[in-house]
Amino acid sequence: MLEKNYGEFEKFLSENRNARKFEQSVELAINFKEIDFSKAANRLNLGVRLPNGTGRGGRLAIFASDRNYIEAASKNGIEVLDGNSLASIADDRERLKQLLGYSLLAQPSLMPSIAKALGSFLGPRNKMPKPVMNAQDMAKAGGEFGSNITIRSKGRMLPTVHCVVGTEKMDANKLYENIREVAEQVAKSVGVGRIKSIYVKLTMSKPLRLV
Repeated sequence: MLEKNYGEFEKFLSENRNARKFEQSVELAINFKEIDFSKAANRLNLGVRLPNGTGRGGRLAIFASDRNYIEAASKNGIEVLDGNSLASIADDRERLKQLLGYSLLAQPSLMPSIAKALGSFLGPRNKMPKPVMNAQDMAKAGGEFGSNITIRSKGRMLPTVHCVVGTEKMDANKLYENIREVAEQVAKSVGVGRIKSIYVKLTMSKPLRLV
């Protein structure tokens, strides 16, 4: 649904990239029509795996207490957060802030305890950990890090969602593949006819309308 606008996007990216002293994100804003977001059933909470990743590295950590998970995490360069220390983490403001700098995973059996101890802090910030079903899946989880995003509607009345699809340093074709994947997944979820418009922008640029 986006192919005809690739030339415009390529020109837009060329004109706006490297205009700041920091690496800008490439962001989408998708606006909807005829969807009542005041109804909980209509709100979006959609996971999308970007074919070319987000273009950003960062830190990955897992809440674990089982020896198999701890060993697998260490082998794959994933930091381990002690699953037996959730209460102390919840009471430590500095440690809570530090969690926001990670993409978080979790041993499945710890999810109820994590929700109880940290859910009120992590949930509203869209930082709840993703369970890793088997310790053997740790390498896969690490490999997918930086490729998965969540598209979530905010507020009961706002007919729009925002998400990051990459950075300005990425190849234009790869960025556009990411944009197309997000658009297609959202269209499957809500229906093409309910997408009013799609805009792309860099962190500090003016937006370009794609749809």
